[in-house]
Amino acid sequence: MRHALTDAEWRLIAPILPCKPRGIPRVDDRRVLNGIFWVLRSGAPWRDLPERYGPCATCYNRFVRWRCAGVWDRILTAISHRDDAEVQMIDSTIVRAHQHETCVRSGGREDLGRSRGGLTTKIHAVVDANGLPLHVAITGGQQHDSLVARTLLEGLPSSGMVLADKAYDATDIRMFVSSRGGWATIPPRRNRRDPICFSPYLYRHRNQVERFFNRIKHYRRVATRCEKRAANFLAFLKLAAIRLWLRVYESAA
Repeated sequence: MRHALTDAEWRLIAPILPCKPRGIPRVDDRRVLNGIFWVLRSGAPWRDLPERYGPCATCYNRFVRWRCAGVWDRILTAISHRDDAEVQMIDSTIVRAHQHETCVRSGGREDLGRSRGGLTTKIHAVVDANGLPLHVAITGGQQHDSLVARTLLEGLPSSGMVLADKAYDATDIRMFVSSRGGWATIPPRRNRRDPICFSPYLYRHRNQVERFFNRIKHYRRVATRCEKRAANFLAFLKLAAIRLWLRVYESAA
C-alpha cells in the first residue's frame, strides 16, 4: 500500500508507542498509523478513510489521544539528530485555512490570523544542514517571524551557526544566539546602522529550509489547514516531519 510504514520504519517507532492496554482486543497500532498517514498524505476527511485501515473513529480517536499524551513529540525527538545540528536554519511559511475550519468560537484563538491570503496559519520551523526538521511550531498568519525565533531555538544545540533571512535581523535574536555560543548569519536590513559580520557564501545554503517547506506541503493535510483545533494541525505537521526522518532511515538501511 502506498504511504504505508515499511518494516524498517515500524521497528523504529514501535517501541515508542504506548503499551497495549488489557481488555478487549483493539485495532493493530501499525494498521491505525497507516490510516493516519493516509489521511495526512491525501488530505481526505476522516470519514473517507478506507476500511482496510480500520474504523475511522478508531483512527481519529487514537490520533487525538496520542497527541494529548505527547507520543508524536516523543517520536520526533527520538528519531531526529538534534545533537548533531551544528547548522540550524530557521524560517516560516503560510498555509491557508479551509473555509469549513475557520468557524472558531467567538474569542477562540486556535492560531488563525488574517494576512494577504485571508485566514491563514503560519508554520515556523528549524531544520539542519540537510533540510530535516528539528523543531516546528505554528502561529496566526499575521504573527511576525522574529517573535517565535527564541522559542524555536531553545532546546537545540547552543554552539553552531544559525541561518535566517532579514525578518530575523533583530538585536535581541543576535544576542541570544551569541550568548549560547553560536553565530547568527543573517543579512542586515537596510535601516540597520551598526555594521555586522555577515557571510553571503554561507547564506546561500539557507535554501534547505525552503526545500523542507516544499516537501511537507506534499502532504495535503499540511498544505491546507483542514483542522479547527490548532493542536491537531500541529500534530499533523509533526507527523509530516516524522515521515521525512523515517525516509532518511529507510534510505540508509
